Amino acid sequence: MSNSGEAELLHTFKGIPFTIRSSPELLKSLDTFDAREDDVLLVSYPKSGTHWLAGVITKLYSTQVTITSPIEFGDISQLEELNKLSSKRIIPTHLDYNMLPPNFKSKKCKMIYISRNPKDTAVSMFHYYRDNPNLPTVDTWPAFFDLFLKGNVVCGSWFDHFLSWEEHEDEKNILFLFYEDMKKVNMLSALGAEGITCKSVSLKQQRGSYDGKGERRKMLVFKSFSAPRIAHFTVLSVPAFLGAVGDWKNYFTPKQNIRFQEIFNEKMKLSKM
Repeated sequence: MSNSGEAELLHTFKGIPFTIRSSPELLKSLDTFDAREDDVLLVSYPKSGTHWLAGVITKLYSTQVTITSPIEFGDISQLEELNKLSSKRIIPTHLDYNMLPPNFKSKKCKMIYISRNPKDTAVSMFHYYRDNPNLPTVDTWPAFFDLFLKGNVVCGSWFDHFLSWEEHEDEKNILFLFYEDMKKVNMLSALGAEGITCKSVSLKQQRGSYDGKGERRKMLVFKSFSAPRIAHFTVLSVPAFLGAVGDWKNYFTPKQNIRFQEIFNEKMKLSKM
């Protein structure tokens, strides 16, 4: 990382790095943010498919989604603008569960959490850092790899973020989706698999250990999102800017892969995923 004062592009709030575009005033105000019962949150760690999911949701609700999260980027005026919007509000966010405004939890707002293989996420974030003038310069992949493993990147540790949400995975208002499953759905579409939906594929593939009761419960969650089917394949076409599944293999050295896997195994040893 450059030493030319670029550290000033980041600041830390509650132990998590944010860009200076996320004003401390805005972040502090989240504790008193007034959520609405029909708010829908699109949640992810950065570079995990938020834009793609937002595109799907706009088709479901015939509404606009602000890709840049109004509850964590910008200043306090963002919340004022958000409060002016009519329901239903579709709100993307990269916040971990512990930082989420309490109102979203107490009002049981619908939340969709999309996750992606952290190795691919790391590579995608590396490119994002290199292309974004609002972030510190990271000159090489090995340098960024170290930062990512230590959680010294925007939004902090991937492991901490994922685990904070997984702890609440069984709550009926929270739905987990996986980037790779959405890619599989799109691949099946290209092969002419008519009538299959994102919902049905994700339910069968994302965990592999659902019993009948668990699957029925998830079905009800989907229906409560006001869509009998999450999306047909025609909605799930892959935007050109989305990274390929498995691209990490083009960047990780054998040593990096071993190191990552060791840390992954340790951090995720209690994870149900």
